[in-house]
Amino acid sequence: MSVKIKMTLLSDTIFGNGVSIPGGEDISVLTDENGFPYYKGSSLKGVFREEAENLCCWMGKGETAEEFLDEILGKSDHNYLTNQEKKKIRFSNFTLSNAVQQRVKQQVGQDKDRILRSFSYLRTFTAIEENGMTKDGSLRECRCLRKGLIFYGTIECEQELEQFVEQVLSCIKWIGTMRTRGFGGIKLERI
Repeated sequence: MSVKIKMTLLSDTIFGNGVSIPGGEDISVLTDENGFPYYKGSSLKGVFREEAENLCCWMGKGETAEEFLDEILGKSDHNYLTNQEKKKIRFSNFTLSNAVQQRVKQQVGQDKDRILRSFSYLRTFTAIEENGMTKDGSLRECRCLRKGLIFYGTIECEQELEQFVEQVLSCIKWIGTMRTRGFGGIKLERI
């Protein structure tokens, strides 16, 4: 069964791509080949697994949680080929709607940097010493996606897991890089 999901950014969010630009962005945003931001399904799977473990513990099923989650999500190791067929829940990437992408291309053309800047901005951070002064060498720049953006994706699951998937999705409130600092507040809805 395919569950279509709408993900709305409730706060500025960073979908980190793991790359820093020397002399520029310390944390950049994950984009597709055209410059549009997206969120990896595998990243959502990791957050899903974390919240599923919490939910199992809250339901008093903590001892059996790992085995159950390995069965429905695959083992959390890197043995991709042997675990691929065991997964009962699969996540697509979350992307902007085709209509939004086409409209932006009409407005700014094919320039990847302009496309990304249509959805994001640079934010500067620094660490503060106990004396209130900035800490030397602590200046950082991050590319942040703007609050209010909407991404769409799907989750494939077996019928008997649908209710569990919805319960776990209702627990997910934060995603992305720096989510412990107020970035990445989201709302997930079934559509």
